Amino acid sequence: MTFNYLNLVGNADLIKQLNYAMIYRLIVQHAPISRIQLAEVSHLAPASITKITRQLIKKKLIREVDAQQSTGGRPAVSIEAKFNNYQTIAVQLSRSQVTLELYDIGGNCLVSNVYPLTHFTQELAQKYLIKLIEQFIQEHSKRIKNLIAISVVLPGLIDSVRGIIRYTPHIQVKEWPLSEELQKQFNVSIFLGNDIQSLALAESYFGTTQNVDDSILIRVHRGVGSGVIINQQLLTNHNQSACEVGHIQVDALGERCHCGNFGCLENRVVNKAIELRAKQMIEQGYSTKLSLDDCNIANICKYANQGDELAIKLVKDAGENLGRAVAMMVNIFNPQQIVLAGELTKSPEVLLNAVNSALNAQSLEELRKNLTINCSSLNDCSAIGAFALIQQALFNGSLLMTLLENNMPA
Repeated sequence: MTFNYLNLVGNADLIKQLNYAMIYRLIVQHAPISRIQLAEVSHLAPASITKITRQLIKKKLIREVDAQQSTGGRPAVSIEAKFNNYQTIAVQLSRSQVTLELYDIGGNCLVSNVYPLTHFTQELAQKYLIKLIEQFIQEHSKRIKNLIAISVVLPGLIDSVRGIIRYTPHIQVKEWPLSEELQKQFNVSIFLGNDIQSLALAESYFGTTQNVDDSILIRVHRGVGSGVIINQQLLTNHNQSACEVGHIQVDALGERCHCGNFGCLENRVVNKAIELRAKQMIEQGYSTKLSLDDCNIANICKYANQGDELAIKLVKDAGENLGRAVAMMVNIFNPQQIVLAGELTKSPEVLLNAVNSALNAQSLEELRKNLTINCSSLNDCSAIGAFALIQQALFNGSLLMTLLENNMPA
């Protein structure tokens, strides 16, 4: 069924959720802030602000701090967010490992553990993941006052609305209802999402795109993934997926991709492709500090930074191909900022120069006039993207109302 905004009904519960979410987000992002300032910015009545803040204080989500300097009359009391009373678990399920991290609700990582992933069927992976989370909770029980949510991100086609994994490249799945299984086991709010889309959301909350409304993140690793943020909201569609940038054709005469097409971006810029090209060029006699035994992406970037001509060429070629795809996305979405992530960004100067060169040649000048391109400031191998889904639920009010309405001791 197609979603129609005209069918939205402003019922009392929805309005309450949106108002609470707006006030909580204002406090998180603009603290210290007074109730008077909240009323001015939100356009809610002072009585409504008092009611909302009273409930948030009761649940230890916010707290009063020092009174502001008086300008005549009773001085206004400032409010700021309180993060340490609630904890969440963020899980990054990559192709070879499971990263489990404990966060408070302010996005501060308290603990980070990494485990190998050795089970690649739906049933065994689920049992293994549940066991790891149970052990993680037990090991760090002294740090956990109130566990309110668990979030899991992984590559593939993820239905985050229904909590179902429809496809992931490293685990054999068939409509895997992971959210439902985790909910049964741990009885907390569960969130599920695509790892790269979630990383784009994390950049918007905690990274380099905090101060813009429209941005795109592109990550290059074993594959190429992207996430698009429009008006500070993650772009998704009926299939909970969007912008499969890795299969944009950048070379019509290129090699056949596993998707069946020829010359896909993924075939030109992923780590494995760059490393293979490096070995081929060394065997052809190119002069370089690289050797056949150390042709990994980390060394390629390191030597590119040191001026090695072959390493520079490899990063530059990848950047130019990436720039062609970036140009297409700029022409379509007209973002304010583009963020690049992955090991290739360890040679930022060479990479960004090449990307900008292709972008300038293949995008409309008016659309790139105020555009900036940067490398990610986040650790894209962490589980920060998983936590971003929890932050999103706090900011849109869905998780916030769960906290306010349950009987969990504050």
